[in-house]
Amino acid sequence: MSESTGTPTGLIVLGQNNYGKSEIRVFKVNRDTDWHEVWDLDVRVSLEGDFEAAHVAGDNSQLLATDTMRNTVYALAKDHLTGSIEDFGLALVDHFLEAGPTVERVRTEITQFVWNRIEVDGQPHEHSFVRGRGERHAKVLGDESGARRVEAGIGDVYVLKTTNSGWEGFLREQFTTLPDTDDRILATIVTAKWEYSTTEADFDRLWNGVMQETLKTFTDHYSPSVQNTLYRMGTAVLEAFPEIERIWYSFPNVHHIPYDLARFGIENNGEIFHATQDPYGQIEGWVERRA
Repeated sequence: MSESTGTPTGLIVLGQNNYGKSEIRVFKVNRDTDWHEVWDLDVRVSLEGDFEAAHVAGDNSQLLATDTMRNTVYALAKDHLTGSIEDFGLALVDHFLEAGPTVERVRTEITQFVWNRIEVDGQPHEHSFVRGRGERHAKVLGDESGARRVEAGIGDVYVLKTTNSGWEGFLREQFTTLPDTDDRILATIVTAKWEYSTTEADFDRLWNGVMQETLKTFTDHYSPSVQNTLYRMGTAVLEAFPEIERIWYSFPNVHHIPYDLARFGIENNGEIFHATQDPYGQIEGWVERRA
């Protein structure tokens, strides 16, 4: 131990570090035509690089202020937020790598909240919307070498089917009490993320396609387990979209437990359930292409 500092002897250096701006809430309306479009985003920006002078010497002269990062996101949204959030993320990465003299790597994370057009007499309205459930996610990473990586995702999509699902033949030991069933409610809140092999793609089409394949696969088979359904979903996505390298799903099991009505002299024929999320099973995994 050093008597002067009370710390172990040896060189003290700055380790991995980053900084940025979080929860930048951007709402944009495209008014170019009577058929308005909206984007409702939460944006996070994180920078890595040679920031030692600020940490060690208190020299801020080479640092972008996080307030500047916030202003930049709003300013670039004017001309660069015209399509997918992935393309907007790529524009932000390019800008911050150029703007920060000591910035070496940039990560942008964007959540898009879904707004659907209100239907009036069966027709979608041109400028009125209702907030939908579900989130679209994008992450874009880039560095000064020119390398870029794009990831996308789904969040907070609540799905349920009332039959065609079971859980039986599982391992039993001394503490097992759960009975087998070949007919149960299967409900979960879908979270997914996937990695693209390209930065040149129709990201809107691909995101909508992944959502469609995920939901379609949820319906199209008897599910012997959430694990099996996860694998089927991932397989369907990878077979449909060669631009995607691998996909990850997370499924909390939202349990629907048949409620005991027999004590009241009432028969419960799979109609009345107690819905609970606490505690719950958590099933997660990647489905990926083999090299």
